[in-house]
Amino acid sequence: MNDAFAFLLSLPALLMIANLCVSSRWANAHVLGYRKIITSVAAIQFLVAAVFAASQLVGWLPKFSSVLLSGFQGSSGDSASLAATIFYDGVSSLMLALVSFVGWVICRYSVRYLDGESTQGRYFKWAAFTIGAVSLMVISGNLLMFVMCWVMTSLGLHQLLMHYGHRPAAKRAAWTKFTISRLGDAALVGAIALLYSQFKTLDFAELFEAASAISEPTVAMSAAAALLVVGAITKSAQFPFHTWLPQTMETPTPVSALMHAGIVNAGGYLIIRTSPLVSLAPWALTFLAVIGAITACGAAVIMLTQTSVKKSLAYSTIAQMGFMMLQCGLGAYSAAMLHILAHSLYKAHAFLSSGSVMADRYATQIAATSDVSAEQNVSPFGLVAAPMAIVASLLIAFWAFGVDPLAKSGGMLLGGVLCLAMTYWVWRVMAVAKASPSSAGLVPRSLAIAAGLCTLYVACFVSVDAIVAASVPAAGGPQLG
Repeated sequence: MNDAFAFLLSLPALLMIANLCVSSRWANAHVLGYRKIITSVAAIQFLVAAVFAASQLVGWLPKFSSVLLSGFQGSSGDSASLAATIFYDGVSSLMLALVSFVGWVICRYSVRYLDGESTQGRYFKWAAFTIGAVSLMVISGNLLMFVMCWVMTSLGLHQLLMHYGHRPAAKRAAWTKFTISRLGDAALVGAIALLYSQFKTLDFAELFEAASAISEPTVAMSAAAALLVVGAITKSAQFPFHTWLPQTMETPTPVSALMHAGIVNAGGYLIIRTSPLVSLAPWALTFLAVIGAITACGAAVIMLTQTSVKKSLAYSTIAQMGFMMLQCGLGAYSAAMLHILAHSLYKAHAFLSSGSVMADRYATQIAATSDVSAEQNVSPFGLVAAPMAIVASLLIAFWAFGVDPLAKSGGMLLGGVLCLAMTYWVWRVMAVAKASPSSAGLVPRSLAIAAGLCTLYVACFVSVDAIVAASVPAAGGPQLG
């Protein structure tokens, strides 16, 4: 039965990858029917992924590992490590559902966005290949298969970045991304060699089982964990490998949405997927946390200086990925998975709706004129009362859902970041309310919304944690708070 489930899960992705055999000239000539086929396959994949994710959520479908294609039969009998396998658990179910949904939406959007272009067929060919490669990557049950799909994703994205290849800026961005991606690929190949030399297998289920029995990792295992971290930070545009992402503005908007909502997240997914291995080297997680913190702070500051909507969104993605890497470095893998889900949906919507920014220009100007300094226009009582109310709301939410932040890796630090974000927003509302006496009841409503958001965040965290807890270490990373 597991073999049938694995085949059904992987079939749409395999069809989209096999679509590479279609000639670009033929695709351009038959674009009306071709784009309908691609969009339909993407929709079927989302439907299958959603059904499987729901089945696992309610307990009807346990996690499983199944061989799709047997590998090379070696003399030592370790051919399973070279087989094409599917590993389906809480982590891969959430990620496959996310990638499938974003891929389907982007295909639907692209039909209208690129309508009339002579190279639509080529675009849909490479978009399907890229979505299929990402989808197969997130359900891969073998590290070698994972890296092969990782490389295919990068090559597909390169072709999409070259959609307007006659533009010098598009060429420059595509080849910068290509060069940095190859550095990450080299790091992952090194990790594969080291892990195989230690465990004689690359199958995730076998690797995780072997890792759980190790109390003191060898130098080779620690080096492999470090190389996995390097591969992740190159894919997720972390400092100092972040420069390529803001350059990719010449690509079509749906490609930007796919890249920021689905592909850049692959670095974080790699760390979460291999967390039982990476957690064996706490110093590597500390390094990841430091890089993530530097990237998040630096990109957030740069984002505030951008006048281009898409560049601002690009630096926003870099900052968000930095914060996600900080979460992974702290060992807060469930929080990082929740961050991936929320950021992907938000960023896909932000890019696909970025074309309407001019229609909202008047409203944006009004908001900018009212963006006064919160600290200068809020009473001393409000400066103290707002953070106290938000901290109290978060603590009540923790208590209501039975979450002990002290027992969670980095729980106090991440909770503090949430409180700071909510506090600043409430301070701005208080400043507006003080400047406009007609805004009666605005402050109580904002405090109620902040409390609701804190409660919603904790509820979502508890839900995601329940789904992925069995696939990630119970605790790991430096205990910062």
